[in-house]
Amino acid sequence: MVTNGLVVKGIRQGLLIVLGEGPWEEWMARLARRLEAGASFFHGGRAALDVGGRELDEGEIQEVRDLLARYGVELWAITSTCDATILAAVRSGLAPGLELGERQPAAGEEAGELLPAGGLVLRRTLRSGQRVEHPGDVVIIGDVHAGAEVVAGGNVLIWGRLEGMVHAGAMGDEEAVVCALDLTPTQLRIAGYVARSPEGKRHRPVPEMARLRDGQIEAVPWRSR
Repeated sequence: MVTNGLVVKGIRQGLLIVLGEGPWEEWMARLARRLEAGASFFHGGRAALDVGGRELDEGEIQEVRDLLARYGVELWAITSTCDATILAAVRSGLAPGLELGERQPAAGEEAGELLPAGGLVLRRTLRSGQRVEHPGDVVIIGDVHAGAEVVAGGNVLIWGRLEGMVHAGAMGDEEAVVCALDLTPTQLRIAGYVARSPEGKRHRPVPEMARLRDGQIEAVPWRSR
């Protein structure tokens, strides 16, 4: 997910935030805006920071650590090609890079198959009271019953009936979409926008995709963006 050059994507250990080149203050401002836009989703998460060849000192590392902490995010690792940055990370008590291991589901999160790109696949039906939360795309092969909830940093694809609550683009990605074979959610959110299904049942369900257009969530046939 890229916004204003800032990349946030799901990895097995949580989130990876990638910063590009340019003034440090500008990147901190961009990161603050992204965290503010997805405050409820970020809260309680953990993140690694990829700064490329940027040289950071311990003060700058503490600055980004404090910024993330204000939104309930734990900074646990920094990866960089700069030796001085790696040394500062170690002195700050952070891991100097990523060790890709098996990610354990967070509390309240349904376990599923993790895709290499950070997506999550669940081959089951979600029933009332169950909740799935994942920083990347979520694919569910089954139904999402009323009272169940799916929160994704990316897109949500449901190969079945959607009757529960779904929040796609929860970290502020307004390009995220929600697709389902029967799209009748209790509530549907994309980034900071909210919509509900109209009252009354349709006689014949059709595959649909919900997307954001001109500040409104619209449902279109599930054929193309």
